[in-house]
Amino acid sequence: MRRFNRIALVTSDTDDARAAREILAARYGEVSPAEADVIVALGGDGLMLQTLHQFMGSGKPIYGMNRGSVGFLMNEFHDESLLDRLERAERSIVHPLLMVATDANGVSHTARAINEVYLFRQTYQAAKLKVTIDGKTRLPELVADGILVATPAGSTAYNLSANGPILPLNAPLLALTPISAFRPRRWRGALLPDHARISIEVLEPIKRPISAVADHFEHRNIRRVDIAMDRTVDMVMLHDPGHSLEERILLEQFGY
Repeated sequence: MRRFNRIALVTSDTDDARAAREILAARYGEVSPAEADVIVALGGDGLMLQTLHQFMGSGKPIYGMNRGSVGFLMNEFHDESLLDRLERAERSIVHPLLMVATDANGVSHTARAINEVYLFRQTYQAAKLKVTIDGKTRLPELVADGILVATPAGSTAYNLSANGPILPLNAPLLALTPISAFRPRRWRGALLPDHARISIEVLEPIKRPISAVADHFEHRNIRRVDIAMDRTVDMVMLHDPGHSLEERILLEQFGY
């Protein structure tokens, strides 16, 4: 008895992705996402993140096949033996970050992030930020373009580009990484336990306005951001044996 028999297909808006969908639908059939045992996403990493957000909380596993560019989160595309590949696929379970951003009018905005939450300056003026961990101020003033908090799954994305550390998928850690830090001059960030509650207060918010972003959800003119891992939400990604997300993150540490 197979684990997955009813497949829903979602695609990015490219010719390659649409063509792949036609092939797979003709060969394996497709049902609506509500009826499906598994969601097959055809596109790149952007589509994978969108699909994970779309079906967050549904319990439905996501199996991605690369019809985009980078495809770090995706499996290779083959139109043959899809049901067998799904049967053999390995599960990676990830939890999102919950961001609560309070704007200049005192309004709170809530969003979840699979990769990272980051704060970034809106103008030419550098950001000035105060960082508090579990109620204790750890950095009274950071002068930088911004700062980010990354999950292990997101540690190879923007975090890595900002010279943050790569975290093994199962590491109980979060990466706190400055973006182009000016002061403190030699501060390179911190590794935090994944149960930490992180608060970032914007200093001089009128002179130095800040945006807060959770994956692709952005809010502007923010005065304070509170971030914590949301363990009430499990997201399941499926990868071919030997190409799990954990293995890919490990390979990134050795330059592959």
